[in-house]
Amino acid sequence: MSNRANVGGWLKGKTVRKGGITSNVHTARSSTPQVQSTSSTLFSGGVKDASGRTTEYFSMDDQCPVCKSDRYLNPKLRLLVSSCYHKMCESCIDRLFTLGPAPCPICQKVLRKLAFTPQTFEDLTVEKEVAVRRRIAKEFNKRREDFFDLRSYNDYLEEVEDITFNLINDVNIAQTEARILAHRRENAALIELNSQREEQYAQALKEQEELERQEKEQRALELRREQEIEREERETSQREIIDRLETSTKSAAKVIAKSRAEAMKRSSARSTTTTVLRSNAQLLRARAAQSTVIPDPPHVPLQDDWYAYEDLYTIRDQYDDMYSDAVRKDREGIMRAGGYRVEEAWDRALRCAVAGLDLLPLPGLNPLPARTDSIVTPA
Repeated sequence: MSNRANVGGWLKGKTVRKGGITSNVHTARSSTPQVQSTSSTLFSGGVKDASGRTTEYFSMDDQCPVCKSDRYLNPKLRLLVSSCYHKMCESCIDRLFTLGPAPCPICQKVLRKLAFTPQTFEDLTVEKEVAVRRRIAKEFNKRREDFFDLRSYNDYLEEVEDITFNLINDVNIAQTEARILAHRRENAALIELNSQREEQYAQALKEQEELERQEKEQRALELRREQEIEREERETSQREIIDRLETSTKSAAKVIAKSRAEAMKRSSARSTTTTVLRSNAQLLRARAAQSTVIPDPPHVPLQDDWYAYEDLYTIRDQYDDMYSDAVRKDREGIMRAGGYRVEEAWDRALRCAVAGLDLLPLPGLNPLPARTDSIVTPA
């Protein structure tokens, strides 16, 4: 009996529940605590939209590639994406990675539980590309003004695309990571400066949006106030008309006309005052915006020296051009509404014609037959 009692005490286990409440149960199960899923607090990240929220993607055909459970058997199935971009359900993640880092059951890459994120796109390749581009944008954030000429800037952009391509397609990962590390060491100060500029620009955009929202609310409030004043004035005018009709000896038509004329004068005076106040408010807002505006220099597409063949031709005022005849006869300018100018079309045609004058014919082409002029004599 004593041995059986000891065995019963040895089999006594504890069940771990949410909130840390434990209860003793006399059962034959193991005394290992059953860890509850903490995915709602641990698994975060993913691709966020403009509002900062993450919209998870799921399909009725989802199936965990590890345990093969699907949404038909488990309607609450939630698949998460690892850092190697393989999907697993929450149960498998809790089972494999709760005790520490472990290899991925698909590619054997060592993973951590916190590295899993929700799936945002249907195609995991797109998910990976978005994550890689966001990472690279933080490391390679140089601007056009950070380079001496346009060619250096274009070479920099091409290098960034090469690194992005390698990370997305798993090409020379070690060398690519070494290039990223070297760039980070060489340009640490500039990267930090550009990051601060981007934060300041984002903060300025938020302030501008907040100012626009406040102005919109202020305009709506003024509109409601004006409508309320107009309604009160209409009621007051109606009461005055009734009082005058009761006490006046004049005809009703004259009393009503006089009251309406006075109401129109009051309405015009109020609208004038409102217009002046609005113009003053707009002037103050414009001055405030000018003090905090972010410089936006115009974009110049061509900054290099290039030969336009302008010394090889001279454009005339008129040409015998049947294709632009309708445009030139259009006096109302309907055909030129999009910015079309016949002179630009002629200039482009002449430039293309003279651009190939100094080029030799390609070798191997048959020469054109000699032209012979013949006179046909009627019989």
